[in-house]
Amino acid sequence: MKAAIFKIFPFILCFVLSCSIHAQEIIMKEVGQTLPGASQTEAYLSLIQNKTVGVVANQTSLIGTTHLVDSLLNLGIKVQCIFTPEHGFRGEADAGAHIIGGKDSRTGINIISLYGNHKKPSKEDLSQLEVLLFDLQDVGVRFYTYISTLTYVMEACSEQNIPVIVLDRPNPNGFYIDGPVLEKAHQSFVGMHQVPIVYGMTIGEYARMVNCEKWLTNQLNCDLTVIPLRHYDRNAIDKLTVRPSPNLPNYQAIFLFPSLCLFEGTSVSIGRGTDFPFQVYGHPNLPETNFSFIPESRAGASAPKHHDTKCNGFDLRTLADQPEMKYAKLNLQWLMQAYQSVKQDKFFNSYFEKLAGTSELRRQIEGGKSEEDIRKSWQNGIEEFRKIRAKYLLYPDFEE
Repeated sequence: MKAAIFKIFPFILCFVLSCSIHAQEIIMKEVGQTLPGASQTEAYLSLIQNKTVGVVANQTSLIGTTHLVDSLLNLGIKVQCIFTPEHGFRGEADAGAHIIGGKDSRTGINIISLYGNHKKPSKEDLSQLEVLLFDLQDVGVRFYTYISTLTYVMEACSEQNIPVIVLDRPNPNGFYIDGPVLEKAHQSFVGMHQVPIVYGMTIGEYARMVNCEKWLTNQLNCDLTVIPLRHYDRNAIDKLTVRPSPNLPNYQAIFLFPSLCLFEGTSVSIGRGTDFPFQVYGHPNLPETNFSFIPESRAGASAPKHHDTKCNGFDLRTLADQPEMKYAKLNLQWLMQAYQSVKQDKFFNSYFEKLAGTSELRRQIEGGKSEEDIRKSWQNGIEEFRKIRAKYLLYPDFEE
């Protein structure tokens, strides 16, 4: 499968593979045939044999039921260290929690956290490495921090002339593009690049874009190899078998995440501290409905919003399983209706702008703009992004 490997060398131009296609109204089909890059060991084994290897991985880095690190060790690969993103190597930490390094109890390999105050590998971290493998299951949303970790890893490795191999994985929200494009004034770890909230690319395609668009600091260029997926259908539903993080336990949560995560910048709870995070929303001041929940402290949500307080709200768990999912877009109605119902001065907090990537969305909601007008304000940015995105696609684009 060497011909299937897409290699990006410094200063070589990337080619245009596809075109921009709108996907606001589609009926998605479910498949289970996608073969991740990690599973195609024959495609990258020759690139890491007899080399000292670093691995960026977590609980999603599986080949079937075997962890990537275990697979590499079984093949005699020298794994020097494991870099782990937000939520830790076993995926058990709260969002935003400080991750402590150490050694993996199963293998004894040194673990280096890439979160908190150490988001980018240091020169010392990389000093013994000859190549770095990156294998994380992304969810295709700008404020999901694995693409930020990817960016810092590529940047650090380019500074030390260490090749990076990205083992591609499907994007479970890869069937549409939506949301405001990030404004530079609101760049942060939950939004590093000028892309929409939902960008419709796999993490391998995203890596190509970051590299060739010179988005690394000082316009560095990473020696990047992407091991592509086999049998990937961008219009298909990829129901992940392993949760990508503690509060995304199932496909419903992953599908609703792009819309509901905006509530993290408000006083509204999205079910952290319950059995159904990112599948509901509620607030003590919302009008009573036939559904309510009480957030409690638990693993993955040690201090949830409205802790031990009854939240009136809405249960969205059945939406992602409706066969005619023709709303492949961010849902603004939930946010707008909650703003009108809660009726308090501190509905929004300072985190909202970082998630939205713009100051305009908050002003639009507070000013009573219609959803249609808000969406129209995004379109020019989305169309410009589509032109950039098209250059780096490795798989057929959306169906019309």
